[in-house]
Amino acid sequence: MDTKKLRQKILDLAIRGKLVPQDPNDEPASVLLERIWEEKERLIKEGKIKRDKKEKTSDTSHYRNVPFEVPEGWVWESIGNLCSSLQYGTSEKSLSEGKVAVLRMGNISPIGELIYEDLVFTSNDNDIFKYTLILGDLLFNRTNSSEWVGKTAIYRGEIPAIYAGYIIRFRPIFLNLEYVHYVMNSNYEKEYCQSVKTDGVNQSNINSQKLANFFIPIPPLQEQSRIVSKIKECFTLIDQIEEKKLSLTQFIKQTKFKVLDLAIHGKLVPQNPDDEPASVLLEQSKKEHKPKKLTADISHYTDNDFQIPDNWEITTMQNICYLSDGEKIDNKVLPYLDVKYLRGKSDAKMLSSGKFVSKNNTMILVDGENSGELFSVTEDGYQGSTFKILNISDFVDKDFIFKILQKEQSTFRESKVGSAIPHLDKKLFRELAVFLPPLTEQKRIVEKVENIFQTLDSIQNNL
Repeated sequence: MDTKKLRQKILDLAIRGKLVPQDPNDEPASVLLERIWEEKERLIKEGKIKRDKKEKTSDTSHYRNVPFEVPEGWVWESIGNLCSSLQYGTSEKSLSEGKVAVLRMGNISPIGELIYEDLVFTSNDNDIFKYTLILGDLLFNRTNSSEWVGKTAIYRGEIPAIYAGYIIRFRPIFLNLEYVHYVMNSNYEKEYCQSVKTDGVNQSNINSQKLANFFIPIPPLQEQSRIVSKIKECFTLIDQIEEKKLSLTQFIKQTKFKVLDLAIHGKLVPQNPDDEPASVLLEQSKKEHKPKKLTADISHYTDNDFQIPDNWEITTMQNICYLSDGEKIDNKVLPYLDVKYLRGKSDAKMLSSGKFVSKNNTMILVDGENSGELFSVTEDGYQGSTFKILNISDFVDKDFIFKILQKEQSTFRESKVGSAIPHLDKKLFRELAVFLPPLTEQKRIVEKVENIFQTLDSIQNNL
């Protein structure tokens, strides 16, 4: 179940008048709209707000060509005509400490909630007076990436705060602010933002006038409250589904680990006494690699780990595989294989001094937080410094070794060396204990594991 799409479907039904039934006894939204205009005129006459010269008139002609049909008793109106003002935030540079927090675009989540992390502050009294947020203010992210420009959050008064210049504050008059907040997080709003944004270098922008021109559907005030209550009820159920989905996802992950654990200890498939013993292929592999004499690291294993079937052998990773760099070559124009899943990019320096790696190789990440992960090389290219080629003996099943390394991911993560940039502990990698079955059993194990994983993946993909 795609809960993100489900949330958007609920919002779509809500703003089209299809989520809750209409009540003919509700005061029509047109009456509410008249009161909004009267209130706005009062504020203008009292000098509390200024009239926007670009503001549309208060007749009904400007919303005849509506984006979609809404129920009788609803009206369409622009944000600009519904708000007392649209105000940009402070442009002053923020501080690491200060009197109040300054909310920035990163503090608005993709689902329209404020995140009080990575905060900056200000002690500028003028800015605090001018930009202090009050409960119910709506914060529109006017500048961001193309994907996230236009995301909107509602300020619920959690901490004292002002807001930065990449945000526009607005507050519709007399409307249910939670209802407006839901409209501003609907796909309808996102589609509008994509249609009016202007794109610059690495960012998009929507100015206050374009926000002011955004028309929203307005139900009667009583129906707005019913819609908000229904959305909250639905979203609470979705939250529960997501929690259960997360729990099931974690259970599936744990199940996969247990399957791998059973597999590498000879408890997943039955043994065949006619299989050639693992000792034979191990001797062949040692002759091929001629490894140094090392002792297996068994510190993280228990006594039960060494209860393996007959015809199996306990060895070390260095006896069946080794890490290497690519071939030194400088006469091919090829991409540079970088950490982003081995997708290449042109790099003049690498073109003349890179280490060539042909496609169909397997590489292991040796630098960074995810050290120990494996990647397939899908095209010829130059090896990046964050990788090593993983060379596996022809006398063992490569996929079986992959399963062992997949099972040992937590060991690699917990044993990284280095502080600034963590590195794979290559000594631990070489000395890692391997419980090696006969070759034919390795293939049976891999087939069984992949069948089980396929079933588990199917379950997870249909959550």
